[in-house]
Amino acid sequence: MPLPLDLADLPATVRLFPLPGALLLPRAVLSLNIFEPRYLQMVRDAMAGDRLVAMIQPRNEAEPWALFDIGCIGRITQYAETGDGRLLIALTGIARFRVVREIPAGTPYLQAMADFTPFAGDLAEHPPLAAATRADLEHSLQQYLESNDLSADWEAVSAADDESLVNTVATVCPFTPAERQAILEAPTLGERTIILVALMRLDDGSGDKRVMQ
Repeated sequence: MPLPLDLADLPATVRLFPLPGALLLPRAVLSLNIFEPRYLQMVRDAMAGDRLVAMIQPRNEAEPWALFDIGCIGRITQYAETGDGRLLIALTGIARFRVVREIPAGTPYLQAMADFTPFAGDLAEHPPLAAATRADLEHSLQQYLESNDLSADWEAVSAADDESLVNTVATVCPFTPAERQAILEAPTLGERTIILVALMRLDDGSGDKRVMQ
């Protein structure tokens, strides 16, 4: 099933999956291990219908019911059942949305009315980054990886298109939930890149050790 290409293809009501630290961006892929009963039901309901799930972050872990206003909807593009009752899925991001209000849907998981209008541009390809911005991103990434004792396939980094590289860096680097929300809410790819560069430059080398594949 192709991804929606128009705002009219997106639902007015979305299934909300609140998850701290989960960053889904348009055209990026987020892998999820589903085991809570309410979210198992949510995924099964999505698979029986439009396959759409809306990711959103709680504002803090102490108040998981208090959600940020902006999330991103994605389509389930990979689905597998495990022998112990879990579901392994992958979401491909489509577009960001603003929560209008939560609604009493009678389901064990949250649902909300969503407004995609402010993010219509998410459905189109982004213009390329300025050459200086791209160079700054790669330079900052190299310094960030070195300071955190990480490695990367630099041929793959250089060959990646701008949006794919930004999405990969934003998803893989161990940013905090608040930092991930700032990345999500950046209006344009260029502004998202500026935030990424700033976050990488702020890192002191004490974060989790990861290897970019």
